[in-house]
Amino acid sequence: METIAVTRQGEVRGRIDDGIAAFLGIPYAAAPFGAHRFRAPAPAEPWQGVRDALEFGPTAPKRPYRPPLDRLIPDPDVPGDECLNLNVWTPQVGEGRLPVMVWIHGGSLRNGSSSLSLYEGRAFARDRVVLVSVNYRLGVEGFGVFPDAPDNRGLLDQLAALRWVGDNIAAFGGDPGNVTVFGESAGAISIGALLASPHSAGLFGRAVLQSGPPRAVSRTAGARTTELMAERLGVPATAEAFAAVDRERLLDVQAEVTGKTTPIGGGPGFDIVVDGETVPADPRAALEAGAAREVDLLLGANLEEYRLWFVPTGVLERVGRLTLRLALARFRIKGRLARLYRANRPGAKPGEILGAIATDLLVRVPLNRIADSRPPGAGTFVYEFAWASPVGGLGACHALEIGFVFDTLRTPGQVALAGPDAPQNLADAMHRAWVAFATTGDPGWPAWDSTRPVMVFDEPGLGAVLAPRDDELRMWP
Repeated sequence: METIAVTRQGEVRGRIDDGIAAFLGIPYAAAPFGAHRFRAPAPAEPWQGVRDALEFGPTAPKRPYRPPLDRLIPDPDVPGDECLNLNVWTPQVGEGRLPVMVWIHGGSLRNGSSSLSLYEGRAFARDRVVLVSVNYRLGVEGFGVFPDAPDNRGLLDQLAALRWVGDNIAAFGGDPGNVTVFGESAGAISIGALLASPHSAGLFGRAVLQSGPPRAVSRTAGARTTELMAERLGVPATAEAFAAVDRERLLDVQAEVTGKTTPIGGGPGFDIVVDGETVPADPRAALEAGAAREVDLLLGANLEEYRLWFVPTGVLERVGRLTLRLALARFRIKGRLARLYRANRPGAKPGEILGAIATDLLVRVPLNRIADSRPPGAGTFVYEFAWASPVGGLGACHALEIGFVFDTLRTPGQVALAGPDAPQNLADAMHRAWVAFATTGDPGWPAWDSTRPVMVFDEPGLGAVLAPRDDELRMWP
């Protein structure tokens, strides 16, 4: 059965299945090519008649994940120029006042899209939440730093999508005054920048950061990957020169320059930059100084984030005592801190010690510091996902929680990470918490205060734990 919704650009046709209406591939901005290449997003052109919104729209230009991650993380590629599009799942079309959640996908700002079955919004719509998922420009198209183009174009795309939500979501049964933005990894990092941006005022009232702390780099540091690509291409590091390069060649060179980069191992990649305009200051510093205190926050990490990169690649087994010492020196980890991590993990391999420290350094400590900086009553909630996947030693790795949040445990992408028998009761609990937070601002456990309560999502049983592993957190500067 099909249904029609009316947006400011024109009418769109969606499909109703089991009482849930899905509208896929709706453009929220013009195709970012031709005259719009490397520019801020331009408004989508209105259309005549009814536009089909029955299939996922084009994805942003990208290359697949490199092996072995390509076997664990699907990354569908839908060809076409109109990649600035979004999807809506709703239980009711027409004027309504349901809470709205806007999903911003991860992928290191160079991979990912909203078209994964893992991100399907049917469970949220089933539970009376309008779910919106967004595509935005990736890689050099969205985050390359040029002297002749606006910075953070992918972030500007996300802002444009949120403005579209404010303008149009009531036609899909959503309340534009009750919007929660949520994302994982690079999506959460993006949300950190949105929280600190003056351009996001009024666009959302709640935010969820999953496994991605707010961060940004200087324009000089952010330009390094663009410069490396320019050297390989033999062209100036300008938007004009890059626009003249064949698009496939540009993607090939981007993959060559960034292909071995990981969030833990480092290397050339793409970052949000402090541009003085959209991102006027470092987002983490801005949040710790009091920015966005009026926004309710739900934030957290997975217990063993590092395993997504350490286990499939064999790094976990290759790290010996000498490698561990060298890595700790590189991270400037003091000896007493390393000794505490060892003492708290008797029998752990050197790679597991390094991974635990890297997880806390890069994700858990920054998120806890932000929670600590917010005053009582600010609406701050912290979680940890600790359920260990039985698949290939992945444990409670990065991205594992997404299928639990979306209640999409049986989709191929989630089965690859969690196996076919992931506990549905844990998905029920986690999905219910996200729905409750978006609906009321309370996910169901005590707000952050001096006792530092953390909801640990694991089996058996659920409950808020006071200050888990706080002895380690206190040791960090």
